[in-house]
Amino acid sequence: MTSIDRLYYLPAEPCVPVRWRSNISVRDRPERVGFRDLLVHAHDIAALAVPLPPAASALMRVLYALALRITRLDRREATDRSGEEWDDRRFSILDDGRFSEERIDDYFNQYADRLWLYHPERPFLQDPRLSEQCPKPAGVNKLVTTRPSGGNHSWFSHSSPVDPTLPTSDQALLHLLIWNYYGPSGTCATRKIGEFSAGNTSAGPLRSTLSYHPEGESLFESLLAGLPRPSITVDNETDLCPWEWEELPDPLLSPELVTGPCSSLTARSQHALLLVPDQTGEYTRDAYVTWAYRNKLPRGDDYLIWQVSKDGNPYPRPAESDRALWRDLDALLHMAPVGDRQAQRPRIFATAIELLGETPSKTMKVRALGFDQEGQAKDRQFVSASTPPVLDLMERRDGDVSQTRHAGHMQRLGELSGRRLDLATKRAWALYSDAAKTETCSWSRQAAARYWPAAETEFWRRLRTRNWDGMAVSFRHIAERVYEEVTAPAASTARGARARETARIDLYGGRPKKKARTT
Repeated sequence: MTSIDRLYYLPAEPCVPVRWRSNISVRDRPERVGFRDLLVHAHDIAALAVPLPPAASALMRVLYALALRITRLDRREATDRSGEEWDDRRFSILDDGRFSEERIDDYFNQYADRLWLYHPERPFLQDPRLSEQCPKPAGVNKLVTTRPSGGNHSWFSHSSPVDPTLPTSDQALLHLLIWNYYGPSGTCATRKIGEFSAGNTSAGPLRSTLSYHPEGESLFESLLAGLPRPSITVDNETDLCPWEWEELPDPLLSPELVTGPCSSLTARSQHALLLVPDQTGEYTRDAYVTWAYRNKLPRGDDYLIWQVSKDGNPYPRPAESDRALWRDLDALLHMAPVGDRQAQRPRIFATAIELLGETPSKTMKVRALGFDQEGQAKDRQFVSASTPPVLDLMERRDGDVSQTRHAGHMQRLGELSGRRLDLATKRAWALYSDAAKTETCSWSRQAAARYWPAAETEFWRRLRTRNWDGMAVSFRHIAERVYEEVTAPAASTARGARARETARIDLYGGRPKKKARTT
């Protein structure tokens, strides 16, 4: 068995890459820190520097839960029905300017035997029973989400199944987090418990989603702004994170694991994993990956844009790697649902605005993190983006919402010109080529690749200068220029010129519909 000093104690091991604030001296800037220093020095850290966006998204949820515990904002008195007392306590912590080092140490000391990556009995966010319940491990290529495994295609990198490169322990931690939050549904390794055996699982709670996180000027502000306000019915003694459980839950029963903000942030995983270290404890040499529970845990997340399907069912807006963040800004700014899909702003922004919006010197950006992927095996692309400061545009209870409406209107105008450009190029292509289908139209793909970056630049320029005049015209001019560029190769022929000019009207909404005659 590996000796205890090599089991990778997360509060102390430098496992999280960070970006320090500019006022911190170079000598005090380690590139990586452990969980303890991450919280102790959160006021001096600008943000996480985790290279994998879904791992950063998952890690932020773990840090939110830790912050709830060490600030004792995980509870709310029954008499605090309005939440004002909880708000006042959070404002007081913001005024302190840092997390309490004493409370951080008290918490980590309380769970010192639960925060080891390779602990033989309670490894962090893992199930030690898998070494007996699974016939064999899956290999490190299965663990590392950027590598192909089994018969899967290579999406991000190539790696030999015979002699794979072992991930370092800090790298393995990031992929452990991705599996717990973004793991696929479908077939997985067989897990046998007693006479019961199964080899399939549900998707992770954040599979295929894009989550939105409020960002202040430091990690300390970002974590405070991202804390969900617990309801008065939450019992913090039963609202537990997985490393706080006295006993591991029975995978065959229907465990009521999600009872409040801490468990909602950390205990929704549908996958069970177990990492196997090498002899040094510096690398992960193998891993078990299988199902965690036979029943699907309840949905819900405060950091997602939720919208409503045609059947009236809520679902999170999916991550799309080719969709720029500004196109979601109207759903982030407005409290009321917007758009045809009734997009609802992430619930966390209500309390984030209340914290930072009351302090004139504070700013807030929005960081979007996610994974463009299918429900099962196919992974397409990581997604990461950030807005400029948008706190002054956020709708508040008693604030002026005119700027918010202008920004939302501008976003919709940009979308409208983009849709019309798509229709125009597809119609021109169909007229020119006699194509029955236009889904694979090269002109529309070229147009999208040119229009959306240019429209994004125009959007942020106008937002920065608060210039609301002529918004529709500016996006239309971009669409016109792009249309000319992508259809230019066909203009030299009579057929192409005719198709080009016939479809041009779609840039302006198409031909007006004729009114029916009345007799």
